[in-house]
Amino acid sequence: MDRFIYADNAATTRLIPEVLDKMMPYLTHQYGNPSSLYSFGQAARQAVDNARDTTAKFLGCRFDEVFFTSGGSEADNWAIRMSAAAMEKKGKKHIISSAFEHHAVLHTLDALKKLGFEITLLPVYDNGLVRVDDVRKAIRPDTALVSIMFANNEIGTIQPIPEIGALCREKGVLFHTDAVQAVGHIPVDFSGMNIDMMSLSAHKFHGPKGVGALIMRKGLRFPNLIEGGAQERGRRAGTENIAGIVGLAEALKISCSNMDKVTSGLIAKRDRLIDGLLKTVDRCRLNGDPVRRLPGNANISFEGVEGESLLLLLDLKGICASSGSACTSGSLDPSHVLLAIGLDHATAHGSLRLTLSDDNTDEDIDILLSEIPKIIKRLRDMSPLWEKIVKGEQYS
Repeated sequence: MDRFIYADNAATTRLIPEVLDKMMPYLTHQYGNPSSLYSFGQAARQAVDNARDTTAKFLGCRFDEVFFTSGGSEADNWAIRMSAAAMEKKGKKHIISSAFEHHAVLHTLDALKKLGFEITLLPVYDNGLVRVDDVRKAIRPDTALVSIMFANNEIGTIQPIPEIGALCREKGVLFHTDAVQAVGHIPVDFSGMNIDMMSLSAHKFHGPKGVGALIMRKGLRFPNLIEGGAQERGRRAGTENIAGIVGLAEALKISCSNMDKVTSGLIAKRDRLIDGLLKTVDRCRLNGDPVRRLPGNANISFEGVEGESLLLLLDLKGICASSGSACTSGSLDPSHVLLAIGLDHATAHGSLRLTLSDDNTDEDIDILLSEIPKIIKRLRDMSPLWEKIVKGEQYS
């Protein structure tokens, strides 16, 4: 295929050449171990330190609050498991989260539930937003942690993180946010937003896969994640992924430095895509808040359409898209995110997530607006349920 349209940037993004160029020396001739005392190893140590300093600068945190990980899922697990272990010693075994978190959070909470923790999952309503007042009402004397994602990975809704953080700080409760979809795309200020722990992953903002970070407020004393060495100030043992860490910092610097320009262009393309589909295709709806959403996210459900068939036909046209999180792409179950905002199973199955980046062109949007309605019509014409839907008859 000569050309394809990549519209699944929430799943992963292209590694840009500028980032690869920064990484290459540490994949080839500058291969020293940062823990070695000789100068060849200390050059690698300096590269990690410089990356940590850059990461802190663009996220509004301290140098010594940055802990590099293998990605967002590890960072989520670290924040939740280790804070739970620490707070359990104080008799606090209640955790608050939301019903549409990433599975890295939800599955970790399920594991803690089996260990005797009580989990409260807050509703997100039809606009996909957590209400601060709901958090306030859920906090109890034994609440150990509140974990609310910064921006949803499927429907793109941006949560009131500073307000939730301020409430948690007022109540003396730890606050973690999974910011994997937010970092590099919208402004994030760790200190200014009252966050105690924050997860991120480089491959979501044009960096390499397999590297991320947990930003952890100085002064928090949790058990170590991995024992066996002094890396990451003794909290996470194992020789550092130097090339990945350098790539993360460079990608973050580029993304944050260009954010204003990129965001304005992305919002214009996103809104043209959403408006065009809503006006062209009958019986469809935008999922998530129309304003408080990530710049490149368009999530639309089409009645009478099966999501997997839609994706396969789009693929034949050279269009890469998703029906939900890439982490659950092998599941036949409808998206837990869409069910959480009130969609029925049939409508949730007919969802399409299109996530744009600055690589997408106006021509890409033109093609999407041309091809998607034709594919929707084809699928509906083939569906025995579509006529019943149009007539308002019950179907299952």
